[in-house]
Amino acid sequence: MPRRIPRTALDRLRTPGRFPGFLKTASVCALIAALLTPLSPAVAADTGTAAVADHCGNQCSDILPPGQNGNATLAQILLNQAFGSMPAHASDQLGPYANLAIGHPALTNSTITNFFNDASFGVPADQVASTLKPAGRTDVTIVRDKRTGVPHITGTTRYGTEFGAGYAAAQDRLWLMDVFRHVGRGNLTPFAGGDPANQGLEQEFWRHAPYTEADLQAQIDNAVASNGERGQQALADVEAYIDGINAYIDASDAGRYFPGEYVLTGHKDSLTNAGTIEHFKPTDLVALASVIGALFGSGGGGEVNNAISLLAAQEKYGIAEGTEVWESFRMRNDPEAVVTVHDKSFPYAERPANPQGTALPDDGAVTAEPLVHDRTGSAATETAAATSASATKSAMSSARRGMSNALVVGGEHTASGHPIAVFGPQTGYFAPQLLLLQEIQGPGISARGASFAGLSMYVELGRGQDYSWSATTSGQDIIDTYAVELCQDDHHYLYRGTCTAMEKVERKNAWKPTTADDTPAGSYTMRVWRTKYGPVSHRATVDGKRVAYTTLRSSFLHEADSIIGFQMLNDPDFLNGPQRFQEAVRHINYTFNWFYVDSEHTAYYNSGDNPVRATGVDAEFPVWARPSYEWRNWDPAANTADYTPPSAHPNSVDQDYYISWNNKQAADYTTAPWGDGSVHRGNLLDDRVRELVQQGGVTRASLVQAMAEAGLADLRAEDVLPDLLKVVNSSPVTDTAAKAAVDKLSAWLTAGALRTETRAGSKTYAHADAIRILDAWWPLLVQAEFQPGLGSELFTAFTQNLPVDEAPSAAHGPTGAHAGSSFQYGWWSYVDKDLRAVLGEPVEAPLAREYCGDGSLSACRDSLIGTLKTAAAKTPAQVYPGDDGCSAGDQWCADSIVQRTLGGIKHARISWQNRPTYQQVVEFTSHR
Repeated sequence: MPRRIPRTALDRLRTPGRFPGFLKTASVCALIAALLTPLSPAVAADTGTAAVADHCGNQCSDILPPGQNGNATLAQILLNQAFGSMPAHASDQLGPYANLAIGHPALTNSTITNFFNDASFGVPADQVASTLKPAGRTDVTIVRDKRTGVPHITGTTRYGTEFGAGYAAAQDRLWLMDVFRHVGRGNLTPFAGGDPANQGLEQEFWRHAPYTEADLQAQIDNAVASNGERGQQALADVEAYIDGINAYIDASDAGRYFPGEYVLTGHKDSLTNAGTIEHFKPTDLVALASVIGALFGSGGGGEVNNAISLLAAQEKYGIAEGTEVWESFRMRNDPEAVVTVHDKSFPYAERPANPQGTALPDDGAVTAEPLVHDRTGSAATETAAATSASATKSAMSSARRGMSNALVVGGEHTASGHPIAVFGPQTGYFAPQLLLLQEIQGPGISARGASFAGLSMYVELGRGQDYSWSATTSGQDIIDTYAVELCQDDHHYLYRGTCTAMEKVERKNAWKPTTADDTPAGSYTMRVWRTKYGPVSHRATVDGKRVAYTTLRSSFLHEADSIIGFQMLNDPDFLNGPQRFQEAVRHINYTFNWFYVDSEHTAYYNSGDNPVRATGVDAEFPVWARPSYEWRNWDPAANTADYTPPSAHPNSVDQDYYISWNNKQAADYTTAPWGDGSVHRGNLLDDRVRELVQQGGVTRASLVQAMAEAGLADLRAEDVLPDLLKVVNSSPVTDTAAKAAVDKLSAWLTAGALRTETRAGSKTYAHADAIRILDAWWPLLVQAEFQPGLGSELFTAFTQNLPVDEAPSAAHGPTGAHAGSSFQYGWWSYVDKDLRAVLGEPVEAPLAREYCGDGSLSACRDSLIGTLKTAAAKTPAQVYPGDDGCSAGDQWCADSIVQRTLGGIKHARISWQNRPTYQQVVEFTSHR
């Protein structure tokens, strides 16, 4: 049987996708005919939008697959399921996006719009598809263009502008917004169905942010109270935005053109229109923000796993040597790591000389805190239990979705003399997409770009009148684990010397079968125990004392605070240069790398509330929950503390170039995930951009080409295979099978080591055999290289800190299969450093010992050739065993990108690319 693809977080979400057989028969035609009531409100074509100041000179572009329209009526869903037809603008950006993989070598500035949208402000009169004054308002107009259907919202009042933004968002993403306000509250299964994937999703995110309604409201109150006029304006914007959403809900309900998923999940009746689509309220947006923050902007965690692997190392080698072995694999500050800020040091979370307060568990004493209780029905199956275990593992790991990349080149190195940027976030591939495109023009707002659905009162990543900005996930550590000593029973702990009761927060969920999800009825209770030091994640003993490990996140109870920074980014009266840009993003407490470009300057800033830790506290491990080891000036009631000053965050203005692919920000700045070593996918960008800068005359096309080529490169092949071949070829290869494999790998490396089709649409890779061999060889060679020296226990513990591989076809790691993003987490630096040491080459910050062949070049070579022969003998069906959508042995399909269905519309697979989901190409020609 085909194996089931393990999926993580959003990849596991299951909303309408399973339909009874009758929908595949001719009877679907009669059903659709009965449902062909108006599919959308009446709109009129009109003249183009009035242009505001646009300094891009037709040189701003963007793309966001699969398409702008993420809503579909029941009739449209049934037509898509039965015949594959697409609603307008549901999929029209997927083709251009996919075509760049083959089309980039011939790219010129004039052909960029074959692969990207024109992101100029406004809509020419002959390109207007529709004009709408939502709810009959006279202070806002929504114009949609013919090519993509993107809304261009123009308001004459601030309220009207934000009302229009909310209305347009609901037009494009109402169902998705509804799904995610339920995910954020931990009650997705009663809303969308009890499929185990939905169970896993609500469990993972509710464990991360187990908020009550009072907590959500308190976040709003705090953000407003602590930010003066901007806080008041943010609240007014949110209220107007929600009014717009709710106006669309009412209009679509009355006109019966609401998303069809509401019928398929039992919330509306297709014949009588009975049922309710609940209005949105401000706390829904905080719930949404908590999901986005957990996915992309909360670096840290993993301290318990770190402790377990450290203890395993000390058990094998003794405390002193074991600690050094652990540190060499941790690579906190590897001097060979690629960095975003050149030649500057920003010390943070460094290894203390004399650690204080560390609370390592006793051997074998750690157990994860159970989240799910009182299972009934389908919640009590083995599948449901396995899903819960996977959700727990993902929630507790520091190896989170990083994704996103940026390439920014200063004007002194470009053909025009103006800076150029190609940048954007990798937010995964979903249908509808998590992000939406929009242009907003109104009092105090002037921007076009992407925003997360349900949070689009401002453009979050995009361009203003004469500047553009974007972000990548940074991952610095803002989450610490504390060991609270238990007293009285398992639910009381010592807080500053007083035995204190933990707070119990519960969510009781029950579901029943629907047309969309036929999972049998079931229920469970999610229960989290909260302490002053955060929610309980594990139980253990430390030196024989019973403890609970808790996770304290600096952004906990503060997801709403970041709204002020986004407001500033959209304000043309405020943002007039790189310094104001840095000031704006300092107000964003998510852990992001922010990039800026205008016609003259470039800039960078790393955001996040980095807590000031007590002297001697090692952020890598659990510490005792005692005043001496708490964050400095920590207020547990508000969860505020002292944070490192802006100057201590990696930052820069007008560096010659910047790259970021979730790599290390700067020297001495430690990030929470493992893997910032000598080989990182950031090298794929850095090598190419550095070469362009050295040559000079960089253009938009050449920078896009650098990004696109890096997005097709196999990191292992480009940066580690040369080491492997050096060892293998250190003596003549006489074995016939090994020689054939070496020749294929060498030819692929010479050709560029890309995973690319032979021609557009061939669904066959060039150098397919070499790719198959490396995919099979990598896990075998890593195990053979390291497990004999480390021992099975320590080797396994280290793989819990850092996965061995994250190839495009790998159905593991924080990204999962068919998700595009690849090569973020893996053992490539370990293999690179170890093989160079065995070869006698210089290595800065080497591993604590040599592992391959126990340091013997000949033994290492024998090991590599043995595993290479085993790998080469594996059939395609063994390397790519197939899954729900791919037959065994189909290499292209195993790598392919799938738009995960979060609604009823399905899309075609596209060939693998490792690039941002939403992406901008910008070069401004002038400045205000």
